[in-house]
Amino acid sequence: MSRSTKLFETYKLGPITLANRFVMAPLTRNRAVPGTFVPGALAADYYGQRASAGLLITEASQVSQQGQGYQDTPGIYSKEQVAGWRKVTDKVHERGGKIFIQLWHVGRISHVDLQANGAAPVAPSAIRAKGKTFVNGGFADVSEPRALELSEIPGIIDDFKRATKNALEAGFDGVEIHGANGYLLEQFAKDGANKRTDAYGGSIENRARLMLEVSKAVVTEAGADRTGIRISPVTPANDISDSNPQALYDHIVDGLSALKLAYLHVVEGATGGPRDIAPFDYASLRKRFAGAYVANNGYDFDLASKVLEANAADLIAFGKPFISNPDLVERLKAGAALNDWDKNTFYGGGAKGYTDYPALAAEPAE
Repeated sequence: MSRSTKLFETYKLGPITLANRFVMAPLTRNRAVPGTFVPGALAADYYGQRASAGLLITEASQVSQQGQGYQDTPGIYSKEQVAGWRKVTDKVHERGGKIFIQLWHVGRISHVDLQANGAAPVAPSAIRAKGKTFVNGGFADVSEPRALELSEIPGIIDDFKRATKNALEAGFDGVEIHGANGYLLEQFAKDGANKRTDAYGGSIENRARLMLEVSKAVVTEAGADRTGIRISPVTPANDISDSNPQALYDHIVDGLSALKLAYLHVVEGATGGPRDIAPFDYASLRKRFAGAYVANNGYDFDLASKVLEANAADLIAFGKPFISNPDLVERLKAGAALNDWDKNTFYGGGAKGYTDYPALAAEPAE
């Protein structure tokens, strides 16, 4: 029996009409070609299988080698990577889908073995995170970072701008800036990781500066109506924290709204964990932001439907359910059971746990 909810309604996102209000959240899968970090041969099949989502957002993709923090994650800074992603976007578009790429710089959440010539990862301040990364086939402590020089920051902004240009060349419908989960832009924004005393440290306005400058640069390439951003105001992911997240994110979202971004993708609570980890007024962000609000973290059919009906969000992002259910939209509409996911195949490997999850059996002919 088909279920009816706003989840299955179309939605106009800037110039793009989405078939429904499902968003496939970015999901790191570590299956790019080692050495070149080109999306693997199976990536087009993987994303194509999930093209019934209103909007697909790719796994985070580094804007430079320096921006890489995990083994075998894809990039968007070389011609070969652009060509690899073109196969993905072509397959998704053939199946009627829409797809954005998530642009990523991990900052201090990296390892010297992933950096050019074994260099130290970069960060706003030389503070090592208490966290792990996936490198050389296993998990290891992240490396000690060095603080970025003030003169290097324009280069980081240019990397995001160049990656945006590459993404459009690869056929993406738009881009999402990764400003969440303890990576570089959030490291600058939050005072637990940023102890700078220059124009990018100290006050909320200074700490928010890099995220807003990157957003402005991306908009100049993609257009505001094809640019989104992901934030995670209170997540502790990758050892990140801030003393006053509400004031910080009210300021950030005011700045993002002024840029007229297409959407704000918000991780509500701890990434992949409790939604109520810390008090935060997400409704404040929705009121402040002029574009679409994408709600993320721990959503199922009932919660998603309730939030949409209450007009507390415009789109709902689902993560792990899309890994094991390529036809998640169809399954939820039919009220069908969902496939369980296999955590052992989340990161790295081949087709197993990637492109071999079954779709619903075709209805028998009458």
